[in-house]
Amino acid sequence: MKNVFVFFILFSTCAIFAQDKKLTFGVKAGLNYGDNGRIEVTDITSARADDRIGYHFGVFLRGNLTESIYIKPELQYTVNNSTYDNVAGADLDYNIQKLDLPILVGVSILGPIHVFGGPALQYMVENDLEDVRLGDVKNEFTVGLQFGAGIQLGRLNADIRYERGLSKNRAESIDENIRVDSRPNQVILGLALDL
Repeated sequence: MKNVFVFFILFSTCAIFAQDKKLTFGVKAGLNYGDNGRIEVTDITSARADDRIGYHFGVFLRGNLTESIYIKPELQYTVNNSTYDNVAGADLDYNIQKLDLPILVGVSILGPIHVFGGPALQYMVENDLEDVRLGDVKNEFTVGLQFGAGIQLGRLNADIRYERGLSKNRAESIDENIRVDSRPNQVILGLALDL
């Protein structure tokens, strides 16, 4: 719970920072396509997950630093699902639920088209590997990187971005026979609406 509080403090700090400039608040949602990392079964096998579609929804603030440069913190709830085929004789579904806080800096490059990038802070809420009792992930709070491009049409924004987890984050089964690296590696499609 302490880490959730840290997320809200960081999000609020970004809002206060952006208050001196034009500030926009909005909602967003979209789809994630990618995998949840690699699974290792001790002395047997190692495999990447099959890509699966997940989803996210949340809120954002956008503060214009200049006419063409902005800062945009987002707070979103993300659900990712992956399947590991034929691991130790079985197919295993791996489900992750997390809070994401990307802090993006963007630049308008041509009319409504913009590019952006920045760190993505992640807090793991749920970590579930089908039919395997996992212990706690090593780090509930991790850092990744997002970058992408989008188009702003009035109050509506559509973007596509890539996210990669930077820090290793393993969860082990209770008997320590199975380990899963829960770093995201995904493409994210999003729609946002300025309120």
